[in-house]
Amino acid sequence: MFKVKANNGTTLEVKNTLNKVFINNEEIVTDILNTGDNQFHIIYKNQSFSLSANEIDHENKTCTITINGKKIHFELKDDYAELLEKMGMASGTSKKVNEFKAPMPGLVLRLLVKEGDMVKKGDGLLILEAMKMENILKSVGEGVVKKIHVAEKGKVEKGQLLLSF
Repeated sequence: MFKVKANNGTTLEVKNTLNKVFINNEEIVTDILNTGDNQFHIIYKNQSFSLSANEIDHENKTCTITINGKKIHFELKDDYAELLEKMGMASGTSKKVNEFKAPMPGLVLRLLVKEGDMVKKGDGLLILEAMKMENILKSVGEGVVKKIHVAEKGKVEKGQLLLSF
């Protein structure tokens, strides 16, 4: 299942099974013809649509599609991205980070940074043991570690402030 959000504010839930597509739990029956590289002709509910996929960004899960001459920008979220967002671990789009909070309760096994360190998006910050698994928590943006609010071997709760930048 995917959640698709368009730049016009519309949000749809899309589910694709072996032979069927559902949008907001309604089966969608279409006739699709590939007319070239990322070009399609679609007939849906007796209406004709010309569609071209202009920009596809797999890393950020976004795309821009032109439908009958009108460009629409889409953001896609799969079940995994939804889960990470609920846990507070969604990848942020901002470049600068001010706070880093615990996405789940656990035990800080090891700090991977110290105060004054410069971190970039994706850098490991600390190792958190949760449910008998070791998780390397990584930075979602850039910043300088201003203050460390936890100690190694210390317990933390979900949402607890771990680091300030």
